[in-house]
Amino acid sequence: MEEKITKNNKSVIEIDIKRIWQAVWSRFWVVCLCAILSAIIALAGTVFFITPKYQSSTMFYVNNNSVSVGDASFSLTSSDITAAKSLVDTYIVILKSRACLNDVIDYAGVDMTYNELKDMISAASVNSTEIFEIVVTSTDPAEAETLAKAIAYILPKRISRIVEGTAANVVDDAVRASHPSSPSNVKNTVIGFLIGLLISVGIIAVREIFDTTIKTEEDLQQCCEHPILASVPDMMENSKSSGYYAYSNSKRSRSTKRVSSDSKKAIIGREISFVASEAYKLLRTKLQFSFVDEITCPVIGVSSAMAGEGKSLTSINLAYSLSQLDKRVLLVDCDMRRPSLSTKLIINKSPGLSNYLTGHSDISSIIQVCSLDDEKSFNVVASGDNPPNPIELLSSSKMAKMLQNLKDVYDYIILDLPPVGEVSDAMVAAKHTDGILLVVRQDYCSSVVLSNAISQFEFIESRILGVVLNCVGESTGKYSRYGKGYYSKYSKYSKSYASAYARANKRVNEDSRRRKG
Repeated sequence: MEEKITKNNKSVIEIDIKRIWQAVWSRFWVVCLCAILSAIIALAGTVFFITPKYQSSTMFYVNNNSVSVGDASFSLTSSDITAAKSLVDTYIVILKSRACLNDVIDYAGVDMTYNELKDMISAASVNSTEIFEIVVTSTDPAEAETLAKAIAYILPKRISRIVEGTAANVVDDAVRASHPSSPSNVKNTVIGFLIGLLISVGIIAVREIFDTTIKTEEDLQQCCEHPILASVPDMMENSKSSGYYAYSNSKRSRSTKRVSSDSKKAIIGREISFVASEAYKLLRTKLQFSFVDEITCPVIGVSSAMAGEGKSLTSINLAYSLSQLDKRVLLVDCDMRRPSLSTKLIINKSPGLSNYLTGHSDISSIIQVCSLDDEKSFNVVASGDNPPNPIELLSSSKMAKMLQNLKDVYDYIILDLPPVGEVSDAMVAAKHTDGILLVVRQDYCSSVVLSNAISQFEFIESRILGVVLNCVGESTGKYSRYGKGYYSKYSKYSKSYASAYARANKRVNEDSRRRKG
C-alpha cells in the first residue's frame, strides 16, 4: 500500500507502507534495544531524580436535609444530585479560603504560607454524591497526615459558622501513608519503553521515506526506464573472504598469497554459486539479443555511477561466461586511474593499454591470456602504467583504430570503464562502444546518482543496453525463493550440462568455419 503526500501540486513524496514495515522489522532488535534502554533511563530517572510524594486523605459527609443560608431556606432530597453537588462545591470553596487555611496552618503548627498549603490540597466529590474527599500531598508522610487531621478538625467548625443549619461530618479519618503515591516506577518505566519504541520506529520510518538508495528491482524501475538485464546475488554474503577474491582454478588459487581455498569464497569463474552463474548466463543471453546481425563484434562498455558497485567483477564474469560459448572475448581495463583487473585476475598490470596508446608497446605485447578453468580462456588487456592524461589517451584516434582492428579478431570486446559519476573518462571511452551496461549495487547507489549517470551517457548519445542489479542479498531478494529450493534441484547438473553445451557449441563453430573456408 502506498500513500502520496502532495504539497502545492509540485512535489510528491511516495510512502510505501510495506517497505517501511519491512525496514522496521529488519531492525527489530534495534527497536527493542532502544525501547529497553529508554525504559531503563526512565526507571533510573524516576528512582534517583524524582522526589517521592505521599498522600493523606479525609472524607466528609454533607448533612443537607435542611439548609438555610441567611434568611433563605430550602430542602434537598436524595434525588436532587445537582443541588448536592453545588453544596459540596460550596464547602470546597470554604476550605480553600485564606481564613480557613490559615487556621489549619496554625492548628497544625507547620511553617508554610497560604499559597503553599493551597497547592498541596485537592478536594472533589466522590462519584457526585454528598460525600467529598480532601487529599493532602507532601514529600513528608507525617506532614501530610498532620495537615489532613487539622483540616478534619477546622473545616466542620468553619462550615457551621458560615452555612447555618448544616454540618460536615467526618466519614474517614486521615492515616499516614506507608508508600509514596508518586512517582510510579512501573508506570514511568512503561511510558519510557513506549517512548523509546515510538522514537526508534519514527526515526527508521523517516529515514526510509527519505532514503533514495536502490534496494529492490522496483526501486530501480522507478528511476530508470532501461531494462534490468540481470540481478546478481551478493556472493560475498555470509563468507569470510573480507573483500578478497578467489579464483576458480584451484592450482592458481594455491599459487597466490591472497587466496586460500579453505577460507575464501569464489566470486569469479566456474566455482561461483549456481544462482550467480545463472544470473550471468541470463545477462549473456540478453546481451546476445541486444545487437543486430550487422555488428559482428560488439564493443560493450561496463560502467557504474559510483566506485565500488562491482563493475569490474561483472566485466570479468561476463567475459568468462561468453568464453564458455567458444566466443573469442577480449576484456580491456580502461580505468587507468584506479585499475582493478590486475588485482582480481592473475595478469600483469603492465605493459597495458596506456603503454600501447603512448607508443611504448605494440598490440601483441599487451594482450594477455586469462584462464579461469582448464578448458576455456579469454584475453585481457590490463590498464598499464598510470598515465597523467588518461582522458586524452582514451579519446585518441589510436584508441579508436585499435578497437576497430581488434573487431576483426574477436567476437566480443568488453571495456571495463571508470565510474561515470566520478570522472569523465567513461564518457570519452563510451564513444567507442556499441552499448553501455550499467552496474548498480543494491543498498549502495541512490536513485539520484543513478539518474545523473544515465543522463551523462544519454547526453553523449550512448546506447544504454540495460542495468545489472548487483549484490542482491539472498536473504531479502528474490533468490531466497530459489537459492535453496527450486534451483538446488538442478545445480548438481549445471557443470556437466555446461561442459556438454560448450563441446557441442564448439563443434558447431568449427563446422561453420570449415564451410566458410
